[in-house]
Amino acid sequence: TDRIIAMSFPSSGKQSFYRNPIKEVARFLDTKHADHYKVYNLCSEKGYDPKYFHYRVERIFIDDHNVPALQDMLKFTASVREWMSQDEKNIVAIHCKGGKGR
Repeated sequence: TDRIIAMSFPSSGKQSFYRNPIKEVARFLDTKHADHYKVYNLCSEKGYDPKYFHYRVERIFIDDHNVPALQDMLKFTASVREWMSQDEKNIVAIHCKGGKGR
């Protein structure tokens, strides 16, 4: 679907050399999907300041290389469904650490 973006962790510092630089991710989302995006951080290992994404960040704690708990999946899918149904322009940007595991 064109309403779901899968990406790697939006990083800063040294990690931004090999992961998505958080400021560039924010610039892209603000340019292409201003006021119509929500970021889902599925990484239990680390977080970041949600101010970069106008506090539209939800975090679901899933350990790397592990299957999420059913309760966490239900919470996640209900949140995505609610956000997407609010406006047909709304999109979600979902990430874990590497962008492919969770």
